[in-house]
Amino acid sequence: MDRHSSVVTDTWSRWRFVRFAADRRRETVLALLAECFEIIGGVPAIVLADRMAGLRAQTVANLVVPHPDYVRFATRYGFRPDFCEAADPESKGMVENLVGYAQSDLLLGQGPFATLGEGNEAAVLWCDEVNARRHSEICAVPNERLEREREALRPLPSLRPPLRCGVLRKVDRLACVRFGSARYSVPHALVGHCVEVLAIGEEVVCLHNGGEVARHPLVAPGEVALHDEHYGGPARPPARAVRPRSAAERAFLALGAVAEGYLRSAAAAGTPRLAAQLEQLVALQGPYGREALIAALERAAAFRRFRAADVRAILEAGILPAPGVAGAALALELPAVERRPLAAYALQGLT
Repeated sequence: MDRHSSVVTDTWSRWRFVRFAADRRRETVLALLAECFEIIGGVPAIVLADRMAGLRAQTVANLVVPHPDYVRFATRYGFRPDFCEAADPESKGMVENLVGYAQSDLLLGQGPFATLGEGNEAAVLWCDEVNARRHSEICAVPNERLEREREALRPLPSLRPPLRCGVLRKVDRLACVRFGSARYSVPHALVGHCVEVLAIGEEVVCLHNGGEVARHPLVAPGEVALHDEHYGGPARPPARAVRPRSAAERAFLALGAVAEGYLRSAAAAGTPRLAAQLEQLVALQGPYGREALIAALERAAAFRRFRAADVRAILEAGILPAPGVAGAALALELPAVERRPLAAYALQGLT
């Protein structure tokens, strides 16, 4: 092959997956990601990708909006797509080092390859070899560490099996039990113990020594239900900075924390033409005012409506009642009317 691109992945266990492709189209990358998940036997909670054109729809204020096809793929496999920082090697340094290693050891050592199939056959053999060797940095064999890492991976998508009541499950090292192809957390002190897991309505209940130790809402196969108190406190996920670049982005983010939260939610939802939507939203501040626009953005974010036309409809509707609890009585302030006695409705002239 005269020209080709490589798809490389690395994990906590330093387990390598290297494949060659003739292009970087979205379909090619997603197919190779699916192949990687099949080989490692699970799906990570977060997949960090480069800012390649095939996986992103646009970039707004340094936030990458994933392509709708990538969002559907991530939803199917049950992971959250994330993108590395632009011009920041440290955010993807582990994979960049693996690219250099594959180029120097595989391409220069065994290439050039005549066909794409020949290159991928050599890549499979090369991965089997390096994953079975002791890694110089972690001083461990990647294949052996992958067995431990699989305990933290989400299962591959499958149909939901029928839930059974009263099954025993051993608590793994992550303080979770598997039930119905999903994972549910229990107190960390129960790691290594067996708990009884049963489904009651739309909830999953975990029992130990006859007492309830955890209760979660029922989740879909491949998902995870966690309670922070089971681990002694919430973990802080990495935050992606919002850095406005255009005038419309700066004007929109000047509306405050509500606008930033709206922008993050809209980007995560894969809203198409988000940059143009921001320009239309900023223009609404003139006729309706700053405070009304902020209130409309907050309401639109609560109902996951990320189009400028939706925010404009909220502003035109004016003051609306706040969403209440489902099933609660709706209290409305009705206008006061004049009260008349019943004698006023008597027919005159009748005895």
